[in-house]
Amino acid sequence: MSTAKKLLALLLALVLCIGVLAACGKKTDPQPSQNPDPTDVPTDTPTDEPTTPTRDTLTIGTSYFDGKFSNFFYTNDYENQVLSLIVGAMYGTDRVGAPVFKALSGETRAYNGVEYKYENGVADVDVVENADGTVTYKYKMREDLQFSDGEPVTIDDAIFSMYVQLDPTFDGVSSLPSLPIVGLAEYQSGVEIKGAAIAAAGADNTDFTFWTEEEQNTFWNEALPAAGEQFAQSIIDYCVSNGLNTAEDSVAACAANWNFQLEDGATLADFWNAIVAAYDGDIATAVETETAGTSLWSLLPAEYQVGIQTGNSAPNVAGIVRTGDYSMEVTLSKLDVQAQYQLGIVINPLHYYGDKAQYDYDNNQFGFPKGDLSMVRSKTSVPVGFGPYTFVSWENNTVTLKANPNYYLGKPKIENIVWRSMDDQDMIPALEAGTVDIVSPSYDKKAVAQITEINGGEGVTGSVITTDTVANLGYGYTGIAAKNVKVGDDAGSEASKNLRKAICTEIAVYRSLAVDSYYGSELANVINYPISDTSWAAPQVTDEGYQEAFSVDVNGDPIYTDGMSAEERYAAAQKAALGFLEAAGYTVADGKVTAAPEGAKMEYTVTVVGAGNGDHPGFLALNEASKALKEIGFNLIVNDIKEFSQLSNAVNAGEAELFTMAWQATPDPDMYQIYHSNGGSNEKSYWVKDPELDELIMAARSSTDQTYRKTIYKECLDIVADWAVEIPLYQRQNAVCFSTERVNIDTLTPAITTYWNWYNDIEKLEMR
Repeated sequence: MSTAKKLLALLLALVLCIGVLAACGKKTDPQPSQNPDPTDVPTDTPTDEPTTPTRDTLTIGTSYFDGKFSNFFYTNDYENQVLSLIVGAMYGTDRVGAPVFKALSGETRAYNGVEYKYENGVADVDVVENADGTVTYKYKMREDLQFSDGEPVTIDDAIFSMYVQLDPTFDGVSSLPSLPIVGLAEYQSGVEIKGAAIAAAGADNTDFTFWTEEEQNTFWNEALPAAGEQFAQSIIDYCVSNGLNTAEDSVAACAANWNFQLEDGATLADFWNAIVAAYDGDIATAVETETAGTSLWSLLPAEYQVGIQTGNSAPNVAGIVRTGDYSMEVTLSKLDVQAQYQLGIVINPLHYYGDKAQYDYDNNQFGFPKGDLSMVRSKTSVPVGFGPYTFVSWENNTVTLKANPNYYLGKPKIENIVWRSMDDQDMIPALEAGTVDIVSPSYDKKAVAQITEINGGEGVTGSVITTDTVANLGYGYTGIAAKNVKVGDDAGSEASKNLRKAICTEIAVYRSLAVDSYYGSELANVINYPISDTSWAAPQVTDEGYQEAFSVDVNGDPIYTDGMSAEERYAAAQKAALGFLEAAGYTVADGKVTAAPEGAKMEYTVTVVGAGNGDHPGFLALNEASKALKEIGFNLIVNDIKEFSQLSNAVNAGEAELFTMAWQATPDPDMYQIYHSNGGSNEKSYWVKDPELDELIMAARSSTDQTYRKTIYKECLDIVADWAVEIPLYQRQNAVCFSTERVNIDTLTPAITTYWNWYNDIEKLEMR
């Protein structure tokens, strides 16, 4: 895979976000999961009516849109944020990312000692674990909802929304199809996307049972080449939007960042042909592997996007049962803890995105022809929902919304919201100038200094700008591929673990120095377990068994003591590293290693993308560890590169030894993807093969008891630490900056967190 593709695949491999329409699962699979517009009132909130705002428009500075404002088919998170104010869902999550199943009745939960009431959704949901091992989600919706156009909201809108996402031809933003819903496999079987089927059959196919010869010829001669060029363009767009290229760069320059070397003057067609050639003509594998978030099949003419029935297929999904006008049940074949996030179904209007004349639940008609989502795909420019705002327009990179008078929690105080696209470096100046009221800029030392100066030295919160920071849903780390850094042939042997622990111990001791130097103590913190500190499952300092990462020696004794100076800690870590190397089988003489055991080496390379000048939070730790290891005869080569593609390609190919990257985390810390023997990311990164760890991961997935699961996950984290394949580095902060002068800060939703956005309770926000 390539630069941007690897950026997508590696950094987002774990993504399962929790915004109303959050990015989930794999790199191209964001999903609707919750309503972002709850009523959330601390019990001690004053009840006096606020004064009338003096402004009626809130302007938000954001990044650039692709223009697909559809809950089903949006393509970037900035569109997702806009949609979060337009749509509504069955239920959402609280300030720590836990589902709120009683969204209709309302639930009161404590956060940091304060009680908050949550009504962020429109249904009460009972989760029933049945005697046969199946799990049923029972939904009961409120009955007074209206879409922004005045049409009533019923359970049929929710069922329609589910069937769109579960259609065999659906290629939009949802992880719903990954759930073990009873009957889903039978419903999806026997149906293929026509374009994909023609591609699989090949240009020389002579069987025209399911399409005509003319359709086949047109596909190969016209439809596929045109869609292929658009597919190549989507990769280029991704490279540009993620800063890997500029808009002025050539096709060849962008392709190079996707690991395709083309000649100067190459066209989009050349790029597409190179992609197909790299997979020996296997188009399906090529586009699945090389996608930058856009499905090739969705780029084909409509007649090639429809499903064709080539085998037996059930007429419905047996596990989705309508039980009333405002109620339904969804049954899973087994307990799946991830389902609690994916079944907070966003409800889309059947009458707008589908066809009410084609909806007849009792006769297995769900608002559109099975296998033909053309009518749903046609509504991507103007979204309709029942959220606090309605969509007005998108033009000149600006989205305009208007308050929804039918919003079930009351018409918002601010009449208009404008989302204005801009470059990151322009956000803070625009906030100061008054052209925007809220921005979320890259938050680093430079931004802090800039905001502090604007505030006249008052800090990041002052008379001009108010800054709210939350921990990023993810963390930075240094990884080690066990299969490449080992003793002998067994990556899981004690000798191999000791080799890696020697390296980890030296890197770990310099983490504070590196993170403080790069971010400063206020913008990031060192973490000691390979899990985001935002997670409920993250071990806390007060928990039994909590310890600093790689802080014990080969005998299991503490390396450090209270009161040690930094220099004393560095010396102690070096001594411990030598002990690990000796235990790994290295020959030691006069305080240095002089020979490596069979299967191991005297030097390994750690790769960091620091632009060639150390511009990375982990660089200083790696560099200092390299110096310390060199003093005891062991070489850790720090390879500081400019192109992320070089690193991602090496990791995905299983060639990297040590590497520094970042994971995006999930609200529920399912460790399968990264650490399970069969996890897709495991065999691209750590190569851990541990039956006990596999068993524990699966045990944690099969229970909803959070206390039990936290205990199990702690055991998992300890095993990962024993394998010494990941050194947790830092958890950084994200920031939202508000105009103190124009936004009534007192009316913001209180206690913003990683999981609770500033635009929760948006209907209560006021301007000054």
